[in-house]
Amino acid sequence: MIETLIEFSRYWFALLFGAAVAVSFAGMVRTRKNYLAFGCFTVVLFIVQLVCLRIWGMDMTIKIYPLLSHLPVAIFIIVYLKRPWLISVTSVFVSFLCCQPPRWIGSVAGAAFDSASINHVSYIAAVFLMYYFLQKYVVKSVRHLMERSVKSCLLFGAMPAFYYLFDYTATVYTDFMYSGTRAAVQFMPFVTSAFYFVFVLLYYAETQKQASIQRERDMLDTQFRQAQTEFASLRQMQQNAVAYRHDMRHHFALLQGLASEERIEEIKEYLRTAQSDMDAITPMRFCENETVNLILSAFASKAKQSEILLTVEAKLPDSLQFSDTELCSLLSNALENSIHACENIADSNERYIKLRVYSKNNKLCIDIRNSYQTEPIFHQGIPVSKEQGHGFGTKSMAHIVEKHGGVCQFSVKDGWFIFQATT
Repeated sequence: MIETLIEFSRYWFALLFGAAVAVSFAGMVRTRKNYLAFGCFTVVLFIVQLVCLRIWGMDMTIKIYPLLSHLPVAIFIIVYLKRPWLISVTSVFVSFLCCQPPRWIGSVAGAAFDSASINHVSYIAAVFLMYYFLQKYVVKSVRHLMERSVKSCLLFGAMPAFYYLFDYTATVYTDFMYSGTRAAVQFMPFVTSAFYFVFVLLYYAETQKQASIQRERDMLDTQFRQAQTEFASLRQMQQNAVAYRHDMRHHFALLQGLASEERIEEIKEYLRTAQSDMDAITPMRFCENETVNLILSAFASKAKQSEILLTVEAKLPDSLQFSDTELCSLLSNALENSIHACENIADSNERYIKLRVYSKNNKLCIDIRNSYQTEPIFHQGIPVSKEQGHGFGTKSMAHIVEKHGGVCQFSVKDGWFIFQATT
């Protein structure tokens, strides 16, 4: 009677352990509601297994065990926890792999004492230790690997999935593993080593790809912050111009005093200085949109300093769907790239930038083209730079346009590098 109770206790803890590890890997939140649902679910599964054991016996129950336990757990994760099917299936396969150390410990202890009950008791004790170890050191890492990307999940789950299929094929549905042949004995070590090296190679490539994506994301974030800083500077310039205009009465008072004393040369010098100061801080006006005026005014000055002929045709309303920082980042990157390309042209008379920006059917349309010295290189439709730290501006531009459901194109035609966007 006691031996039977111990044996059934092992079956219960095996089911509970495997299911608990699977839902932990899948990311079940530790709440009272989830614990209650999971507890009821495992009790129902255990009752169904006992019924099947009573009707069909142990051999048939073991053969259909995947349908009685593993498949329902996967469905529970998909339906109740609302996790993707790939993560659900992978969690079940990995949890099956985690069941092997307790099983081996039980077998060793049972063989040492020549007792089936010792086997079962050792298995139960090992289950508790294994569950503690997994929760403390493994679950978080496994969850991160599975959720990182689909490819990462497939790579991680390949070995557990193969072992699962091999175990049932070679030990449950056939006696291949216990046949004693040399091929059977060496098969799993061969497959394990092969999977290990394939996993290392493929996972290294995947981590490098993810690291590259993260670096690009960091660079785009940096560019966006720079756009915010630049736009704040432009706003400050506008405020300075307002303050300067506010102080005009003081300038007039001073000029009136100089005129009353007929100090003409001093008046002329003062006017030249005042004009220069006003030109330095007063943005040029291109359209109704103040943000665009500030940006174009700043880059018009930069183009002039680099001896570049910049022609602008801007017809925009006061408000657009873009935020000020997004608009600043988009136009600033486009104009900065154009100025950088023109600066490489030796003959200053060949440096041209033409910008058309307008609104059509409530959409922002941009057409900017510049002359260039070196033919640009394209990768997947986006120009790339060989210079270290460059090339992220075009990606940032494309990202902003696509974020608002627009389309953009980079091209070269008749000696012009052209960027066109509609969003």
